[in-house]
Amino acid sequence: MLDVASDARPGGIVGKTARRIFVALSISIGVGLLLLTHLETSPSLLLFRSGVLGLSATAAFALFEVWPSRLPHWFERWILQVAAVALSVPVTMFVMYLPSPPGSPPFFEDFSWVLLAFAAMLVGPWTALAAIVRQKDAIARHQRLAFELERTELERQALDARLRILQAQIAPHFLFNTLANVRALVDAGSPHASPVLGSLIQYLRAAVPLLHEPAATIERELQLVRPYLELMQLRMPDRLQYALNVDPAALAIRCPPTTLLTLVENAVRHGIDPSEEGGRIDIDVRRVGARCLVRVTDTGTGLRESASGLGTGLTTLRERLQLIFGDAAELRLLTNHPRGVAVEVDMPAQT
Repeated sequence: MLDVASDARPGGIVGKTARRIFVALSISIGVGLLLLTHLETSPSLLLFRSGVLGLSATAAFALFEVWPSRLPHWFERWILQVAAVALSVPVTMFVMYLPSPPGSPPFFEDFSWVLLAFAAMLVGPWTALAAIVRQKDAIARHQRLAFELERTELERQALDARLRILQAQIAPHFLFNTLANVRALVDAGSPHASPVLGSLIQYLRAAVPLLHEPAATIERELQLVRPYLELMQLRMPDRLQYALNVDPAALAIRCPPTTLLTLVENAVRHGIDPSEEGGRIDIDVRRVGARCLVRVTDTGTGLRESASGLGTGLTTLRERLQLIFGDAAELRLLTNHPRGVAVEVDMPAQT
């Protein structure tokens, strides 16, 4: 004769109470209509009494749902609620049938109350028990959802923390490599040392803030790569040539910060710098459907995998790609013929 919905469901207390009343009246009317097929009594009176029984059972159930506020740890509240519903039936029957009009026969001579009481005692407690089971199931689902949301949030926080750690590794790695290049010019007494140092200062003022951004675009990456290559060309004007071939459709694609810069820096440091003849760096970025392909090729000595794997820059970049895109992104190290190395990043084209 009643229904219990979890407080987690939309509508709050008012909505839950309205649903309980609706279900209680629906079941009560259904029981009343069923009894009318076996009783010769006033239909309106029987339906009225059946409805009162349903509402009183609902009120008893709701009352003992919150009162008393504390119970012994060994006593389950649902037992109290089911017992209250069962007890409400004879109490309500007594209140409804005891006042009899003067001259009318006693209520116990009216057989209808027996069937009504029996039906109420049969339906009420079982309905209350079913409602409690439904309520506990709804609460369990709500808790599972809450736990899942909490777990997802913790995973996101862990991912953000891991990305920040990897990002923190990039900044010193990049700065130290760049400063080492400037130091090489100063040690060699190159007349380009002062202009390079001035360009480096301007470059770092623009580049360092970008190192801490959570995400970048190919266009922002090019804003870092172009001045970096200009600096490196000032340091070794006769040994470095480069070319950029960028698909305009790829400029808005998002990527981990310093993705392109990391590939170019590794090409300079491990490919061009160790080579006496120098070499050329070609940067190709294109969008292919839902994918973005970034390829940096050098004609130097090439990047060699050591026993510990790739260098720090590429290793960190591979980890960041894995954290952000999972298996949807890949970093590949390929041989460039006749000499040098090509490094490719294949990732989703997200904007």
